[in-house]
Amino acid sequence: MKTRTRVLTGTALAVALGAGAFGVVSASATPAAETAQVSVAGKKDGPSGKNFTTTTHLTVDAATRAAQAALKAAESENQKVTVAVVDRNGNTIVTLRGDGAGPQSYESAQRKAFTAVSWNAPTSVLVGRLAQTPNLKDIPGTLFLGGGTPVQADGAPVAGIGVAGAPSGDLDEKFAKAGADALNK
Repeated sequence: MKTRTRVLTGTALAVALGAGAFGVVSASATPAAETAQVSVAGKKDGPSGKNFTTTTHLTVDAATRAAQAALKAAESENQKVTVAVVDRNGNTIVTLRGDGAGPQSYESAQRKAFTAVSWNAPTSVLVGRLAQTPNLKDIPGTLFLGGGTPVQADGAPVAGIGVAGAPSGDLDEKFAKAGADALNK
């Protein structure tokens, strides 16, 4: 009888835990429109509103337009580059590898974009900081070479654009800036 009680109790516990896990998954799977509505509306929890914040994110459409503008600027100067656009958290939104761009340019563009958004500064500016703080280059995912520029909304970083493959970081950064400028049109 004792063994049967243990089996039934264990089974009931497993079912309850399974239902709880399913409930968590179901609760997390909200439609994107609802999530966007909460973020845009800036709903707050309770009278103080201390539990939530409203943030701005670049849409996939905007990221694609920025990447295409950067790629077009590079192509107009006969440069073969890769363009990457990352969100505020450094996650890649879109990457476009131009015809003939080198194989190293894909990862380099993503890392430049990540670096620019992480520090909210063009990567050419950040290169200068390495003299005072050489350990910066050891941070995973970063690349301190010209070619990355942040995208800002109200002075806060919301995305980064990285370009790699041109013969100089100055050119890469010029094309990245062309992508960022396309978002303001």
